[in-house]
Formats: sequence, C-alpha cells, structure tokens
Amino acid sequence: MSSPRRARRPTMPTHSSPGGREGGRRPTGPEQAEETSAAGVHPNVGPVARKSMSAAAPSARPSSSSKAEERDEDDALVALVLGGDSRAFQALVERHQQRIFALVRHYASAADVEDIVQETFLKAFRRLDSFQRQSSFSTWIYRIAVNSALDYLKRRGRSPVQVAEDPEADVTPAARVLAPDARLQREEIAAVTHDVLASMPEIFRTVLVMREFEGRAYQDMADLLGLSIGTVESRLFRARARFRDLLIQRHPEFAASEG
Repeated sequence: MSSPRRARRPTMPTHSSPGGREGGRRPTGPEQAEETSAAGVHPNVGPVARKSMSAAAPSARPSSSSKAEERDEDDALVALVLGGDSRAFQALVERHQQRIFALVRHYASAADVEDIVQETFLKAFRRLDSFQRQSSFSTWIYRIAVNSALDYLKRRGRSPVQVAEDPEADVTPAARVLAPDARLQREEIAAVTHDVLASMPEIFRTVLVMREFEGRAYQDMADLLGLSIGTVESRLFRARARFRDLLIQRHPEFAASEG
C-alpha cells in the first residue's frame, strides 16, 4: 500500500479581498441541513457496530476557556482581514487547517482532500464579509467545509468517504478490538467502516462523523448544523440504527460476531 500524500499547505489569493471573486471556481452557497421527520423505531447499535464506527479516534477538543480565547483571537484576525490585512487570513488558515483536513478526510479520499480544503478556505475568504459572528469562526468555517466536501464530490461524481489510505492514521482503536474476533486486518476494518458510511444518506453520515469520529457534544452539533438538540439526538439515534443495519447487510461477518 502506498504511503499517503503529504498535505499541501493551503495558499490564499493575494490580489482579491473578502467578498470579491478570484478567477476560478464560482463559490456556491452552503446547503442547509435537510430536515427529516422521525419515523419508526430502530434498535440500538450493537457492540461490533459501535466498535467499527470508532475506527477513527475523536479529535482533541479544546476546553471551554481555550475555546473562548480562540474565538476572541479569531474575531480579532477577522477584523484585521476585513481591514485589508491579508496576512491575518493566512494566520486563520494556519490556526484551522489541521481540523479542516481531519474533517474532510472523513468525507473524501486522500486524492480529493487537498482540493476540498483549498476550496473551503477560498470560499471562507470570499465570504468573510458575511460572517456575522453570531457563531464562532471555527463553527462558520466547519459548515463551509462540510458543504464544500459534499458539493465537490457531487460535481465529480465521486462517492463520499473512501477507504483510508493510511491504516495507522485512523483505525488503530478498532483494529485492536476487532481483529481477533472478525479476523480482519486494519485495512479491512477501515474499508468496512468507510464502505458502510459511504452507503448512508448524507444527513445520517454527517451526524455520525461528528459524534463518533470527532467526539462533538450535542450542543456543538446542534450549533454547527442549525438544528435543535432534540433533532440531533433523534437523527443520531436513527443514524446509528442505519449503520448497524447496513453493517449486517453488507458485511454479515460482523453480524456473527455480535451474536
């Protein structure tokens, strides 16, 4: 298996200002999260399904105090950018690119990640004058990243969430637990997890990635998706059930382990 490509550092336009257009792709507005009604009752996710979903360890989450400091610093940088300091936006890129890369990797293969991250920051730069600070900059750019990933893959006819190309990067926790029982190597566990996620509707896949892979709190998810906490909980419950059903349907060897 070939080693993963090293992420290219995003670069920002030098001859345009927030709200303007750089030559190239025309920005598209973020899609609103689709509302669905809670229908039917599904069983909880079984232990093997839950272990499989843990194939990517949650990202480290900052404490409440550090989040407040980060928000203040981001707001100050945004003000500088809007005042004409393009170097301040490069500082924003450096502060957030690691998290955006980690997020996008759950939606696309390594071959597409760089382009999606680049597009995310370009959109953020062009739209910065529309940032109202009702939410944090990290929440705002997170929404742009999710929608950029889905838009990018749709335009190119790609299937979201491909098999991880670096088996050591995301799948170690699941590999430790699952390999003895299911007799699968790390690469196979990653393939199963991502195959099931790729077959799920976007609204379910998104909440699973946010909760199971990134370890986000319900309130954080609600803020990012523009939903109520109750809707997030309902959608996550149905997403876990859908994941379990698809796991058993597409990879019955896991069903045997759950019994």
